[in-house]
This record gives sequence, structure tokens and C-alpha cells, in this order.
Amino acid sequence: MKLSILDQSPVSEGCTPAEAIAQTVSLAREADRLGYHRFWVSEHHAARGLAGSSPEVLMAHLAAVTSTIRIGSGAVLLPHYSAYKVAENFRVLEALYPGRIDLGVGSAAGGGALAVRALQENRTGGAELYELQIMDLLSYLYGGPDAAHRFAGLAASPQVSTAPELWLLGSSRDSADLAARLGTRFAYARFINGDGGGKTVQSFQNSFHPSPAAAAPRALVSVFAVCAGTSAEADRLAASMDLSLVLLEKGHVSTGTPSVETALDYTYTPYDRFRIEENRRRTVLGSPEEVRQQFIALMEEYRCEEIMFAMPMHGLEDKLKSLRLIADACGLSRTEGDH
Repeated sequence: MKLSILDQSPVSEGCTPAEAIAQTVSLAREADRLGYHRFWVSEHHAARGLAGSSPEVLMAHLAAVTSTIRIGSGAVLLPHYSAYKVAENFRVLEALYPGRIDLGVGSAAGGGALAVRALQENRTGGAELYELQIMDLLSYLYGGPDAAHRFAGLAASPQVSTAPELWLLGSSRDSADLAARLGTRFAYARFINGDGGGKTVQSFQNSFHPSPAAAAPRALVSVFAVCAGTSAEADRLAASMDLSLVLLEKGHVSTGTPSVETALDYTYTPYDRFRIEENRRRTVLGSPEEVRQQFIALMEEYRCEEIMFAMPMHGLEDKLKSLRLIADACGLSRTEGDH
């Protein structure tokens, strides 16, 4: 079983964005020590509740303060940028940390309309050119554009002997089909869409076309996860996630992950309660053994060997404890110096 982490640098109630970034660093260090496989960071813009706006910059620091864990983007929002520049950014990272860099890409906006307008100012095309951009990345990262390419002969610098792993992130059949057609790895965001994911990933695996990026289909599934010493405590800690998602669905501007106390004091409507039950379908929750069994069930449903999870809890210590409990329950191999 391979286990990996997705961290969105959430700004918890009572914390600053700078503290949120520092907490991401603490989580990456601990995940590295505990034997997790990857640690990915996300991209969001003008989001008061999420501090991670530049994954490639944050990745450079995370790779520097860890030793073996793979560091990646979950995801670079490709329609906002030049595929050539993204390729060069990640070639630099690969040169610094060979064999440890993942380039996850996605097509979501990652922010409101104003942020998108600013990101795409003086650009044409946007999301409709997404497939072409991924094809360009494949060219720049694996051998260079061929003679038929509009930028034939153009090299993405620096030229190094290894390349980052290219992953396409998505929560729909369209994303899976695109990943299969172009021959990239595929990460299914079950924490966004909890319906039909198993069939979506199986479709990717069955229709995959090999490419220089991947000779065989590789997939992972990402979920929310809340683990504590008992299922009752995990249920209590998940209250922060429950309120955060309810407020987000109501169109409230995120002001940070609420504390458990704030969440338990909130007055929920019957419809809010219904939404909480629906949202928890996207979540693995419980004691360490309960979480392990749910991970095994997900691996069987999705026919994949890797689970990635985000921890939508308020407190850093609760997240660190969750990482340790899951690592122990799932038999991850710690590095020297454990205590």
C-alpha cells in the first residue's frame, strides 16, 4: 500500500496565512519521516482560507527540507500559464531533486472570476487549449518537440537526464479519457466527486495509450481523511470539515478552517445535515484500523495501489497525530531517528 498526502495549506481559524504555509512544511517533514510516498501541494488564488498559491515555489522548499518523499503539485492549473515555462520550472526542480518531483496538472480555475481575469490577462485560448498544452508538456519533458511541432527544435532548460512524473488530475470521465489518450498518469479527486470514481479510473486503465511519460496506466485516488484514536474522536474532529464545506456550498467567503468548538456550536438546518452526510461520503473517517480497512476497500474499488489524502482538520497537532496513526496502522517504514 502506497500512501500519499495532498495539502492545500488551509488557513485555520485563529491562524495567519504564513502560519498555514509553515504548517504545510511541518506536515511534509513528518510525512517524509513516516515513510509516505508523495506530498503534493495545491494552487488556489485570492482564497482567504487557502494559502497555497504557487505550488512550484513551495515545492522547492519542501524538497529541500525532506529527503526521500516525492514532492509534487496538486495541481498546476495549466490554462493560466505557458506550457513551456511550466516545463522549465519543473526541469529546474528535477535538476535540484532528481527522481523526486511530480508535475500534477489540472484545468480548474482555482479562484474567482477576478483572479482568473488577472491570471489570463493578455492570454488567448484558456481552458479550450488544455489538451494541446498537455501535449506540449509531453514534448518539452520527454525528448523535445518533433519536426512537425510549431516550436520544433525548442529545448526546455535545463537539460537533465531525468524528468518529473506527469500526472493529470481530475474528477470526471473527461479527465480520465484525456489522461488515457495522451498517456499520462491519472489522479482521481474523490474528495471532489464521490460518485462513479471506480468506473472512471477503470476506464482510464482499460483505454490507456502508452507514451514517453508512462509505459503503463498508473492511477491513484485522493480522498479526505480524518483519523484519531477512536472513531468517536475522529467524528468530533471532522466537525471542522463539515462546517467548512457547508459554508462553502452556501457561497460564503472562506475565512479559514473553523475550530471544532465553532463547528459544534453552529446551528445547522435539516438541509445542512443532509449535505454533511453527503460530503462524508467523500471522506475516510475513523480509528486507525477503520481507516486502514477503508483504504483497502478503496484500492480494490479503484484497482490502484496508491491512496492520497487531505486532512481537513483544524489543528496541526491533530493532523500530525493522524499521520502517525495511519502510518502505524498501514505498516509504513519510518526513517532512522524515530522516537
